[in-house]
Amino acid sequence: MASAPATISSDMISKKFAELKAAGRRALIPYITAGHPDAERTVELLHALTEAGADVIELGLPFSDPMADGPVIQASSQRALDAGMNFDRLLELVARAKARVPLVLFSYLNPVLAAGKDALTRAADAGFHGVLLTDLPVGADPSREAWVGASPLEFIRLVAPTTPPDRMKEIASHGSGFVYLISRLGVTGMRDTMSADLPATVKQLREASALPVAVGFGVSRPEHAATVARIADGVVVGSAIVKAAGESVDAAARMTADLRAAIDAA
Repeated sequence: MASAPATISSDMISKKFAELKAAGRRALIPYITAGHPDAERTVELLHALTEAGADVIELGLPFSDPMADGPVIQASSQRALDAGMNFDRLLELVARAKARVPLVLFSYLNPVLAAGKDALTRAADAGFHGVLLTDLPVGADPSREAWVGASPLEFIRLVAPTTPPDRMKEIASHGSGFVYLISRLGVTGMRDTMSADLPATVKQLREASALPVAVGFGVSRPEHAATVARIADGVVVGSAIVKAAGESVDAAARMTADLRAAIDAA
């Protein structure tokens, strides 16, 4: 039996998507790894990406076994772990940053469980608005899902491109904020092209759910972002932003601005 729908006491992500829809715009959702290149520059990145046009930011809690992540994000996670980033330090970082856009805690289940029963409440108090757990599919662990769903955070769910329509509907009904559609199978990472099946998959998901649809995995160039923006409500960019952040805060901000311009022109 799957979890009950999330109980929401913070709906900033839903409100952001509603505002964008009313304005005829699409969300830009960059991902960065907390503690990469270091804690101070993570705070700077949160502000710089916001200024460059980010609407929501996914902030990753580094984990020692990031099975869904490609080499760029794996390397950033290891660097952050080596520098001492953990759950409590992440919350301190977010509280200090006072971000001006909604933040999604992007993580695997184990490090969140290790942080204690009040982990998600503390995350909300620090300044997070949503949570995405990559390894907690609907129906896999009902008690854990109920725990996450009862937290103050909007519960972002993942949908794979091979998911049947009935399963899409089930997944979306147990989430909130938006549905994160993985554009292609495999781990995160930069790609040269977008999947030719993506428009049909987005259409299927829209028919299965009233939640906004954001597409990620493999979106790494402005032209990719424009392609996704024409069919979805949001564009998630991870590895390309993380790679740029490893160069400098300015490089990540420039990439974000280029993505924003491409999305708005789509």
